[in-house]
This record gives sequence, C-alpha cells and structure tokens, in this order.
Amino acid sequence: MEIFTLSRHISSYIAHDLAPLRQNGREDDTIYFTGDIVQQSVSLAPEILKAESQTFSEEKHKYAASVNRLVNSLYKNCERLEHVNSNGKEFLPILRTELKKFRKLQRSWMLTL
Repeated sequence: MEIFTLSRHISSYIAHDLAPLRQNGREDDTIYFTGDIVQQSVSLAPEILKAESQTFSEEKHKYAASVNRLVNSLYKNCERLEHVNSNGKEFLPILRTELKKFRKLQRSWMLTL
C-alpha cells in the first residue's frame, strides 16, 4: 500500500510539471512513465493475491514471476523519471527505497510459495 500511495502522489506531482508542451509544441515523452509507475504499483497487490490463492506451485511461481517483473519495471521507471526536469524527482529515491525493502520481503515470500 505504501508503494501505491507514494507512486500515485509522485506521479501527480511530476505529471503536473511535465504536462505543459515544450517550446516546439510537442509533449514531453517522459510523462508516460508517471502513469506507468501508478499502473505497475496498482497491479502488485492483485498479482500477489493470485499467487497466494493458487493451489499448484507452478502457478504460484508464474504469478510470483509476474510480481518480480512488475517490481523491476517499477524500479526502472523510477530511474528514468529521476532524469526529468521536475521538483518531484526528489521524492523518487523514497519510492526506490520502499521498493528495495519490498524486494527483501519478496525474496522470503517467494520461498514460502
């Protein structure tokens, strides 16, 4: 929940800074990463629940791998957003710290599947 809350607040803060068009009339392509971090953080909980609810270990590991991909993509998009011209990028290290904590929990969770 902390990851979802942080990503949503960071996304809205950064998106507000990136929303205006550039001088050449084009939009900033990095604005899409703000939506990606929200979507990926929203998808984490359902994937964890799916993994927990499966009866066969193969299916559990399939959803656990999906959680792993989501966390990796979320972390990568945070790195990409750290290079944008916005004051909101100062909050991205907080989200990345939470993702690192989540990865530690994820490793032990995967062993219990």
